Amino acid sequence: MSLEFGFILINIFTAIVSFSTLSHALLHPSSVSHNVSRSRYYMTTNELWFNQTLDHESPNDHRKFRQRYYEFMDYFRSPDGPMFMIICGEGPCSGIANDYINVLAKKFQAGVVSLEHRYYGKSSPFNSLATENLKYLSSKQALYDLASFRQYYQESLNKKLNISSGGSDNPWFFFGISYSGALSAWFRLKFPHLTCGSLASSAVVRAIYEFSEFDQQIGESAGQECKLALQETNKLLELGLKVKNKAVKSLFNATELDVDADFLYLTADAAVMAFQYGNPDKLCVPLVEAKKNGSDLMETYSTYVREYCMRIWGLRVRTYNRKHLRNTVVTADSAYRLWWFQACTELGYFQVAPKYDSVRSHQINTTFHLDLCKSLFGKDVYPKVDATNLYYGGDRLAATKIIFTNGSEDPWRHASKQNSTHEMPSYIIKCRNCGHGTDIRGCPQSPMVIEGKSNNCSLPDYVNKVRQQMVQHIDLWLSECRKSIRSSI
Repeated sequence: MSLEFGFILINIFTAIVSFSTLSHALLHPSSVSHNVSRSRYYMTTNELWFNQTLDHESPNDHRKFRQRYYEFMDYFRSPDGPMFMIICGEGPCSGIANDYINVLAKKFQAGVVSLEHRYYGKSSPFNSLATENLKYLSSKQALYDLASFRQYYQESLNKKLNISSGGSDNPWFFFGISYSGALSAWFRLKFPHLTCGSLASSAVVRAIYEFSEFDQQIGESAGQECKLALQETNKLLELGLKVKNKAVKSLFNATELDVDADFLYLTADAAVMAFQYGNPDKLCVPLVEAKKNGSDLMETYSTYVREYCMRIWGLRVRTYNRKHLRNTVVTADSAYRLWWFQACTELGYFQVAPKYDSVRSHQINTTFHLDLCKSLFGKDVYPKVDATNLYYGGDRLAATKIIFTNGSEDPWRHASKQNSTHEMPSYIIKCRNCGHGTDIRGCPQSPMVIEGKSNNCSLPDYVNKVRQQMVQHIDLWLSECRKSIRSSI
């Protein structure tokens, strides 16, 4: 998907989960209310505020903006318990989600805080999102935000605990999924003195200009029968657009999309959702059956898009509409424009169709993405992915005490660090419905699994084994941190 690229993979799953989710389409907040009360989704939704520096790189710019955050201290072991920082990513942060972090916080008797990413949600520095006002939206500024907030919160905690100025810090551990997983890894890289370690779940640490591996993984995860059905469906869509354009788009409630490639991007993203979020059967079972029976593949696929992607996940057609994405007024949908800015300036993740055996349309190519970027932000915008990888190290970052986890069926894993080392262990969670952030969110995501339960994963024992290894690393690194803190007193 886009991130949300089909990168905002985001979502308001991000809003729901307080993390990010890379796919183009942000999900609508109403999509999280199915059969579960709001209170069960979150550990807390009580908003708090921090006055954040706008430009951390300028010694002369002293402007501030209000940044939203949350805290949950019910499990905290006073005064020396650990603090868990949950990083919110490319979407609004509506609270601290009740996923597997809740289980970890209880186990380690940790306090939990979560900081909303600058510009997203209610943390916008400006009333207008015109291109000139977005120059402070970057991963580098976001990392400084985390460092400043971490220092502020530690000082505030010391005051609450009546610890004198200059007293020792609590041990901190950082967590993130997807783009925020990358931020978690990059924070440990750039500020190793401020965290004992990081969990980088489905962390897209490698900026990629032409991300053809993304579509290749979709074909692999789909399996041969489903891939062939998807490819045939895509050909029918392309042909249908030529002969009965409005009729085809109306099947998907997408007649507002004047640019055919934007429509084909939406239909490509819709397929991604099944695999990225661990629900392959929602797509493949009806599509393969329709192909075998000689039924209308386009109608079958449009039913999947309308009933699953739109009704359940809240996929919005207008977020693929360039007119909507050019809107500079701050609204609940602004995250789509904001994420595209990050993709178009520093991260890329252009999900282009591979030259051969592509699942998505070949109209989704590099030119499509560059034209979209220029259409939204002006002719001078270009993704400086080489500079991003030079600054952070890509998937060869030189850091320590970072846990990388990826779901075997998640197309984003190809932008993560998949080789394991002693200082940076990496685990691939292998199961048929192990997708984006499975270690934290569980599977399948529909759209959220309370406490990230693994019982509905096709191989729950494998998921639980990786979680046990995560716990061991967190326990070890927190212990080493405490020893370092005591020796410095």
